[in-house]
Formats: sequence, structure tokens, C-alpha cells
Amino acid sequence: MSDRTLTEAPAPASSRHVDAGDEGYSKDLKSRHINMIAIGGAIGTGLFLGAGGRLAGAGPSLAIAYAVCGVFAFFVVRALGELVLYRPSSGAFVSYAREFMGEKGAYTAGWLYFLNWSTTTVADITAAAVFAHYWSAFTDVPQWVLAFIALAIVLTANLISVKYFGEMEFWFAIVKVGALVIFMAVAIYLVATSHPIDGHTPGLATITDNGGLFPSGVIPMLMVVQGVVFAYASVELCGVAAGETENPEKIMPKAINSIMWRVGVFYVGSVVLLAMLLPYTAYSADQSPFVTVFDKLGIPGTAGIMNLVVLTAALSSLNSGLYSTGRILRSMALSGSAPKFTGVMNKGKVPYGGVLFTAAFGVAGVGLNYWMPGEAFEIVLNLASIGILGTWGMVMLCSLFFWHRSRSGLVTRPSYRLPWAPYTQILTLLFLATVLVLMWSDGGVGRTTVMLLPVIAAALVGGWFLVRGRVAALSSPRD
Repeated sequence: MSDRTLTEAPAPASSRHVDAGDEGYSKDLKSRHINMIAIGGAIGTGLFLGAGGRLAGAGPSLAIAYAVCGVFAFFVVRALGELVLYRPSSGAFVSYAREFMGEKGAYTAGWLYFLNWSTTTVADITAAAVFAHYWSAFTDVPQWVLAFIALAIVLTANLISVKYFGEMEFWFAIVKVGALVIFMAVAIYLVATSHPIDGHTPGLATITDNGGLFPSGVIPMLMVVQGVVFAYASVELCGVAAGETENPEKIMPKAINSIMWRVGVFYVGSVVLLAMLLPYTAYSADQSPFVTVFDKLGIPGTAGIMNLVVLTAALSSLNSGLYSTGRILRSMALSGSAPKFTGVMNKGKVPYGGVLFTAAFGVAGVGLNYWMPGEAFEIVLNLASIGILGTWGMVMLCSLFFWHRSRSGLVTRPSYRLPWAPYTQILTLLFLATVLVLMWSDGGVGRTTVMLLPVIAAALVGGWFLVRGRVAALSSPRD
């Protein structure tokens, strides 16, 4: 069955568009799964691993960067939430781009999302390998071997059924949230009692005596924004998962609205506490900042436990990436804009073709870990940021077109809406463009990544000419 807009009989405006890619899924994700998926999407590898290097570079002002980027991440997921309430779809923003922007829009949105997660998969297995090296038992194991093991474990679980994915993500999120709550409780106690850590007395003086909020100026804070955006890369996951849950209209608003306070508490709160516990110079990109704190405390076993938690965060992100790209690729495959085999489902109602296709890029990442173990994470981080910016931009464009159609009476907006439309969408698009400018200004890998934009655009254009015949053939019935 092809992807089509049903026109054989009149239907309400809010239900006219139907994607073939939405059929065949089980509705096995429960409310608890969606809520924890939303949490897991808002708390990822970017916080547990990336915060160390960014804190060392920008100092305590990193908390401001997390807060600002968190607001725009919330706008994106709130816009997607409105679209989900209008029409739940496992194809998510690809399906909405198809409805409001045509097949070229869906093609662009889908492959930008694939760029995001295929590179993020490499980042996640790299992070997992780095975390595993913390323990002496794995010190002598090559990084690429550990990366391959991480990919194999998560891939196997992801291929069984969506219920396995949901359960894995539920417990991954429980571990992450529990660890952050424990860390924050310990940190607040240390600050309140002025308990010394590695010769430093925790408190505001740790910030003021080491250069203040902007120890190296405002520019370093601006330069870490593209990395901070990566930290929020999974917030859209709950929108994809909505297609495999019952009663999304009841579950989604609560899950999405909770993202804002989670960002404030976990991201901003954690960074502020980290800056109050130790001077920002005590942190580094080579180690999770949470592990650094417990290492300095010298409490036996705690640093190892925290390292296990950050390893869990990397595996959680990997789990999410394989899940979401499998669904997005299936939506594209059934409309002709992705390889045919990515639309195939197994007995467990998992689109295994798309999952395996993404995992294949993870295998390429294993090679990257073999040849360039030191630079692997930073390289894919910047490429993933391009994909994230493109995905978020497409979500906001879909939201903008949806708002415009609602003004013309062609569709009906649900009661759960993105506030202050269309200004919110426009402001978010300007923010995303600003991030690109900052990546260019940062030089090094960031500038090289921006310079790859023409190459990415050329690949998209070339790919469209390859698939447009099949897309036209599959869409002709609806025409």
C-alpha cells in the first residue's frame, strides 16, 4: 500500500492525511514508557559526558547556555506535540512534512534526521567505549572493540519488539534520573555543610574566586552552544513514540510539559552545583564531570557507580536512535524516498530494515574508533549537530505551515498548542541559524562541519533525482 492522502470520501480536516507508514505497528507503549522516554530524551550523553569539556571551556556560564537552548528545545517539542495531537504518526515530522510541504519536504526532513541519528549512533558507541575504559578490566581492550560490543547488545534488544525498547528505555531513564537526584542531593549537602572537596570549600566562592560566571568572557559560552544543542538531541523522540501508544492525546501533553522543568532542574541545576563544588578548571572532556566529583570525594566505589550510570546514558541514547530512525525510514520507504528494504517489518512488528540500516553506520563508527579514537566523538558530534539543526528546523517549518493552514480554515488546531505562534516558530528558526554562525565562528571542526553543508545539500539533491521516479509512482494513486 502506498503512502497517500485519502480522497475517496469526505473526511474531517484533521484526519484527511493518512500515511501507509503508520500501519502495522503494535500499540504496546504505555503511559509510563512515554513519560520516561520524554525524560530520557531530555537527559542524554550530552549532559553526562559533554558537560565536562564545556564546563572547562565556558566555566559556570554553561548553565546559561543550557537554559537558553533548553527553552528552544521545549519550543520544538511543544510544536511537535501539537502536530502529534492533530494526527499521531510514527513517521512524526516526516509525515507532517509530507502533508504540509510535499514529498520533497518529507524526503529532506527524513534524511536530515537520519544524518542526525546515524552520526549520533557513532557518538554513543564512542562514549560507551570511553566510559568502559574507566574500569581497569577494560583498560587494555581496544576502544573499537568496546564500541562494537555496545552496538551489538542494543541492536539485538531493539530488533525483538517495541515492548523491549520501551522497557529498556524505561529502566535506562530510571537509572539516569535516580543518579542525578542522588548527585544533586549529595551536592546540596556538600554545599550546605561546606564540606571540603580536594582542598576546595564548596559554595558560591568557588565561582567568584575563579573568574566568576564568565571566567574567559562571554565568547566561550557562545561557542559551546552547538554542543549544548546536541545535549537536547532526543527531545523529539516522544513524538515518534506516540504512533505506538494508545490514547496519545492524554499521555503526550503531560509528558511534553514536564520537559521544561526537567531541563531547569537537571541541566541547569546540575551545572550550577558542579561549578559550586569544584573550580571549573578541575573538569575535562576526558571524564564525566559527575565522575570527577565523586573521584575527588574519595568515597570508595561511588565514582565507579556514577560511571556505570553515564554508560547507561550512552546506551539509552543509542537505543533511542535505532528505534526512531527505524520508524522514520519506514515512513520514507513506503513513499519511495528511502531504500525499499528499510520499510520491511519482522514478526515483532519492528521495522528491522531501517534499524539495521542505521546500525550499519554504527559499524562504520567502529572503524572511526579504530583509526581516530581521540577525535571520533568530536567529529561525529558536529555532524550530528547539523542533522539536529535541520530536524528542528523542519519541525518548526511544519508547525508554521500548520498554523497558516489553520488560519485558512483547512485544518483545526488541537487545544494543546505551541504558544505565541507564529512568532515562536520564527524566533526558533532564527536561533537555529545563529547556531550555524557560531559553529563557523568557532573554527576548527565546527567550521569544517559548516563547510560540509554544500556537500550535504548536493547529496540531498542528487539523492532526490535518484528516488523521484519511485516517489511519483507510489504517490500517483492519490493524485
